Amino acid sequence: MHNAPKNPAAPADLLEWRVSEGLTRYPEALRIMEERVDAMLAGTAAELLWLLEHPPLYTAGTSARPADLLEPDRFPVYPSRRGGEYTYHGPGQRVVYAMLDLNRRGRDVRAYVWRLEDWVIRALAEFNVTAERRPGRVGVWVARPDKSPLPDGSPAEDKIAAIGVRIRRWVSFHGVAINVEPDLGHFSGIVPCGIRGYGVTSLVDLGLPVTTADLDLALARTFPAAFPAPADQRPAPADVSARFGK
Repeated sequence: MHNAPKNPAAPADLLEWRVSEGLTRYPEALRIMEERVDAMLAGTAAELLWLLEHPPLYTAGTSARPADLLEPDRFPVYPSRRGGEYTYHGPGQRVVYAMLDLNRRGRDVRAYVWRLEDWVIRALAEFNVTAERRPGRVGVWVARPDKSPLPDGSPAEDKIAAIGVRIRRWVSFHGVAINVEPDLGHFSGIVPCGIRGYGVTSLVDLGLPVTTADLDLALARTFPAAFPAPADQRPAPADVSARFGK
């Protein structure tokens, strides 16, 4: 694990990036996130963006429906207490846990989720991938004109990134999961994010020889545009509230 130096009394304007090698066990990740959020609330730690991969597993968000866990004995299943439903994590998927201070960045959960989506969209654009939002479907999607249309005749779309967050006293944790080269067959044990009728894809599945290290660089390059420094924080577009409801 490559860590930035510890901050004994972390200035509020610092942001630590951390990349963990190998596979991080989910319970360990939960523990570290909880401890970091507590430290941030105590004013003893800076914001953290933690990039990692997990061994194969499913996580259940606060809205998870038992019927959407299609193969309960396939991989370990962990309750996560984040928003959303069932999600798969595994090797070849870049997970980014974002512990950010929304007291400084804006106390607006909808806008925060919009910015996470924007960050992923910008990072994928670095590889000439046109990724988009879809009303009523949180996450990031790509059109698949190479696939057969959906039963209603609309173009096929696959999900390339999932988003699930939790907020404690306006400090965020959990975050995003972007598919680089996971085993897409592992998603068949759940209804991903409770959304039926759509597939999942990855950068490699789209024919792009992108590595996790390549994606990490793209994420670093595009973060400032999606999350301007708090002093320069711009309001999110006006459609944010409409997309997530009042």
